[in-house]
Amino acid sequence: MKSLTVHEAQIQLTELVDAVVAGEDVVLVKNGIPVAQLVRIDPPAKRPRPAGLFKGKIKVADDFDAPLPDEVLDGFEGR
Repeated sequence: MKSLTVHEAQIQLTELVDAVVAGEDVVLVKNGIPVAQLVRIDPPAKRPRPAGLFKGKIKVADDFDAPLPDEVLDGFEGR
């Protein structure tokens, strides 16, 4: 595990991120006291979405693509 001062970490941030990605933990020290730790975050596992998850829960009206009434259209700019 690597320990650096906060000031050193500011200067070497790119290198520290590369080290963390490679699996190394980094401790940041301020005034001789450990104040933070940089650790790699593993991405969440991608799970396929099951087909039909919302079947029966969503209803699309038969006229969903019908023209809007004039009183609604009048509320839009440029009309």
